[in-house]
Amino acid sequence: MNTNFSEILHRYQRWNKLMAAITYAISVTIAINVFWSSSNLYGSGVTGLAQLIQTITSRYLHIDFMTTPVMLFVLNIPIMVIGWQKIGHHFTFYTIVALGLSTIFMHFISGEPLTSNPIINAVFGGLINGAGTGFALRTGISTGGLDIIGILMRRKTGRTIGTINMIFNFFILLASAILFGWSTAFYSAIGIFVSARVMDALYTRQQRMQVLIVTDKPKSVIENIKIGLHRGVTIIGEAKGAYSKNEKTILLTIISRYELYDFRNIMKETDPHSFVSITSVVKLYGNFYEKKVN
Repeated sequence: MNTNFSEILHRYQRWNKLMAAITYAISVTIAINVFWSSSNLYGSGVTGLAQLIQTITSRYLHIDFMTTPVMLFVLNIPIMVIGWQKIGHHFTFYTIVALGLSTIFMHFISGEPLTSNPIINAVFGGLINGAGTGFALRTGISTGGLDIIGILMRRKTGRTIGTINMIFNFFILLASAILFGWSTAFYSAIGIFVSARVMDALYTRQQRMQVLIVTDKPKSVIENIKIGLHRGVTIIGEAKGAYSKNEKTILLTIISRYELYDFRNIMKETDPHSFVSITSVVKLYGNFYEKKVN
């Protein structure tokens, strides 16, 4: 029975990742072909770099075969090698699938611009691109480019992927200002900012929460959190209810927002009458176990 359930779970996860790869490919195609390209706007990360190279080669070198989808795939080849070695084989495999599909979709599917308004194109292109990228990362796959570099750097520095993208994108915006003028760079910045914020909002695995628990079943709570979430728990001290006069124990732990649903279920099963306070963590120093992707 356990073997059958495990096999069903693995099949579901593989199907979910494949659908995430397809969703990303569709979203980046719509963002670039329908919204950004019509207003000469640049995307974020390696996507923006691919657009930049395509613009330079076609305008100044008169080379037409180096299209944006081709350059996007070529630029990601060394990054995928790093991901295969440093992050995981399954993770990188679905990255290749996502990039391959996006290359095909962008090359063969041409979208008609819906509007010539650069602000609308920047905002909606950013929304669609950020949603597709964030959903892919949340599902456990990468879309290539700075996603892989961002995951590795986040393990070292603790910075969010969106923040790392913003640093890299400064140079993309500077190049777009030189090629098309500062107004185009500012519109591109709007799209990149929207994309980064949507991506960070959806990729909840990197958002950390501080949990304060007041319970009269500390041993059970600690044991279930360790087993269910693989999180350490700190015992702050003993306490007494001001009204009930019952003896309580105060516990402290850090979880990711991605684990919040599982944490709630653990507390419902272990101690449904406990008091729990959850707040967002602005900055965290010290060791924080982050589940590896593979």
